[in-house]
Amino acid sequence: VQLQASGGGLVQAGGSLRLSCAASGRTSSYYAMGWFRQAPGKEREFVAAISWRSGSTPYADSVKGRFTISRDNAKNSVYLQMNSLKPEDTAVYFCAAGNPLSSLLRVPSSYSYWGQGTQVTVSS
Repeated sequence: VQLQASGGGLVQAGGSLRLSCAASGRTSSYYAMGWFRQAPGKEREFVAAISWRSGSTPYADSVKGRFTISRDNAKNSVYLQMNSLKPEDTAVYFCAAGNPLSSLLRVPSSYSYWGQGTQVTVSS
């Protein structure tokens, strides 16, 4: 499975961006995808996930109400709509795919496949 993330960029605080993650290869081998982010000097942190097996769509508290994860099954793609962006959202955003239990959707090590990351920079 190969994942290609795109859509990052530079935006002012309060603005919006939409990230995309396109999957190719054995896309039937996983049933969940997630978005994670990593800021300089910090550990990779969970942002949002979607499991079409359980129907779960958990969000990190820091993005709840501002970010929305969605999936287009026909395009083997997952999206992250990011609104009301804040400078603290600045990070490299990664998409991931795998088969984590619902209780482990927030855990990076639960995912088997990772994209290359896309930079999101929010200026104040």
